[in-house]
Amino acid sequence: MNSFVDRFVVLLCKLAARLPFRVIWGLADIFYVLLYYIVRYRRDVVHENLVRSFPEKSPEEIRTIMKRFYHHLSDVGLEAIKFYGISEKELSRRFKLHNADLFEKYYRQGKSVILLGMHHNNWEWGLYFQRLIKAQFLVVYNPVRNNKALERFILDSRERFGAKSIPVNHSVRTALELNHSEHPGALLLLADQTPPPNSQLWTTFLNQETAFFSGPMKIAVKTNQPVLFHHIRKTGRSEYEAFIYELIENPSEVEPEKIMDAYVRKMEEIIQAEPEYWLWSHRRWKHKRPANIELHQRTATTAGQ
Repeated sequence: MNSFVDRFVVLLCKLAARLPFRVIWGLADIFYVLLYYIVRYRRDVVHENLVRSFPEKSPEEIRTIMKRFYHHLSDVGLEAIKFYGISEKELSRRFKLHNADLFEKYYRQGKSVILLGMHHNNWEWGLYFQRLIKAQFLVVYNPVRNNKALERFILDSRERFGAKSIPVNHSVRTALELNHSEHPGALLLLADQTPPPNSQLWTTFLNQETAFFSGPMKIAVKTNQPVLFHHIRKTGRSEYEAFIYELIENPSEVEPEKIMDAYVRKMEEIIQAEPEYWLWSHRRWKHKRPANIELHQRTATTAGQ
């Protein structure tokens, strides 16, 4: 029975992926009302995250950000499904990539890169990068539990423009293999999710003690693959543009904490400017820092950004 339901859900997703954007937006407006007013999906989590991240904002400002977040979340959810069926021609009109010359710079040098990102705006559409760069685009993902049909749908969607999906438990091996590959790659890591509480990388992020995955930083130091960052910005409904920034050119010359500093600084800059577009519904601060782990103090330069 579960298998039948899973396949039926995937069938609905495939049908929805063929709908025109006018219908997608209409459905998203309905889902917004359901999520925010009726189901009240994780409203306590979103509210607490926002209040703790922006203590200077008034209750009315927090409420405005919340409503905008839920409206955007509804859009992004359906846009992710639409990605499965959108034509390349239409996507090229709705998604623009800037600063792609950074990829070309390292590709000509025969170097692979680590591309750090975040769950901000439409991160799924970022996989369209593959059509715009020469490096093999690799995206790390967490396998879907107990739903192989849905996982296959997601992977087919993500790989339809040539990107390859890598299970998170293979990310280190993949990064090391890229160092010896004749074809340079770009390994995408969305490193803003919640790691285990025993993570060794703790710092202040959005006014709170926050743990970060150490893997991306350690991989960069070990392989000396340049660390880039991508920011996807919303320019209109279901329209985006992406900017690529260079964070660390020679990671082997710095400590992992320095890479984290640069990453955290860039994320804060973006989230503070566009708070409604980050994924506030995840329980980012559900763990407390263990007493035996030191809080990394960000440098004066980093803290001042």
